[in-house]
Amino acid sequence: MDTVLYTVCAVAGWIALGYMVRLQRRHPSHARRAICGGLGAFAAGITVAIPPIATAIDQTSGLPNLAKVMAHAGALTISANAEIMLLHFALPPATAAARARRWIWVTACAFLVMVGLFAHTLTYDAPVRLTVEYATDPVVTAYLLIFLLLGFFAYCFDITRLCWSFAKICGRPWLRRGLRITAVGAAFALLYSTNKIGYLVAYWAGYQPAGERQIAAVLVTIGALLITIGLTMPAWGPTLRITRRWEDHHSWRRLEPLWRDLIAALPDLELDPTLRRRWAAARDTDYALTRRVAEIRDGRLALRPYLDSGVTAVAAHLAERAGLTAEERQATIEAAHLACALRRHRAGLVAAVPQPADELHRPDGGYAGEVAWLTLVTEFYASSPVVAQTVAATRDRTAPGTPHPTVGDARR
Repeated sequence: MDTVLYTVCAVAGWIALGYMVRLQRRHPSHARRAICGGLGAFAAGITVAIPPIATAIDQTSGLPNLAKVMAHAGALTISANAEIMLLHFALPPATAAARARRWIWVTACAFLVMVGLFAHTLTYDAPVRLTVEYATDPVVTAYLLIFLLLGFFAYCFDITRLCWSFAKICGRPWLRRGLRITAVGAAFALLYSTNKIGYLVAYWAGYQPAGERQIAAVLVTIGALLITIGLTMPAWGPTLRITRRWEDHHSWRRLEPLWRDLIAALPDLELDPTLRRRWAAARDTDYALTRRVAEIRDGRLALRPYLDSGVTAVAAHLAERAGLTAEERQATIEAAHLACALRRHRAGLVAAVPQPADELHRPDGGYAGEVAWLTLVTEFYASSPVVAQTVAATRDRTAPGTPHPTVGDARR
């Protein structure tokens, strides 16, 4: 049974690796590079763990357990790469890089100790296997405990925690789903480690329970497949829903007028200039839309010193006179604030009485509600006569010669 299960995992791993390498060549990133490294190590490790292949490697090399050590190296590598990917998602680049280096050093040192223990078993007169059946040998126990406690307990516990926490705040739906599936897969890896340690304790206690290989194979297969699916889902998931991709692309285009003006005034907000090209955004619509929403929100925050509270009364009066609905009035006021703030930013004049921070509208409906709200705001920003009238009515506030604090005055 374990031959069939490991073969299924190996095939899935090589397919996933090929897909992600192709994607990494087109859109390189730290996270995708970590995923490719992890999937490559997993595919190679699970392949050499297939019993007939493992036996052939050991016999050809003349080194018992060599295939087992190679498989364990693959398991440690995919755990390390999944951790590195999540660190780059959840932390600032410098912090993520520092923590990633620590994990790499710890993993490398632990594996060197494992290799030393493996080499020591080669000096035995009677060969042993690095499995729980030989757990009463202290060297085998030490080897297995290092592998299980680091490669599964330490890594998989942290991966489960990071995936589940980051999924709660992630705006990209397919990334959120992938993180949750990865978390469940890592939980199965924890069960695998718990199962192994339980058998270790049983053998040390003098018992010889059966079924360890079968249970381990099932847990490894479930965990490995779920992690593979979860890590690659953000890449292939959006392609399963063409309609949703079209809707997201349409939203991305509708947000362009407001986004374009904000980026022109605050160019540092744009993190990925390649997304200006429609064909580039169409390849990863989910990412392109998420970036555009984030940059609009960041632009709004950057303009806070220029948001004049007096604009609210003017825009609200004009919107009410135009007969707009409550939601339309709210979106019009927000659009008018942004239009006036951009004008103030160009003039270098901060607001005498800035709009209170707690007046920022926070729509319901999570990420989808945020997209819908900003789309409505952009529509009014680009074409509403009320917004144009508000800008004209408040023009005297930024007229030359008008006493008003400048940016430098505000900073002092």
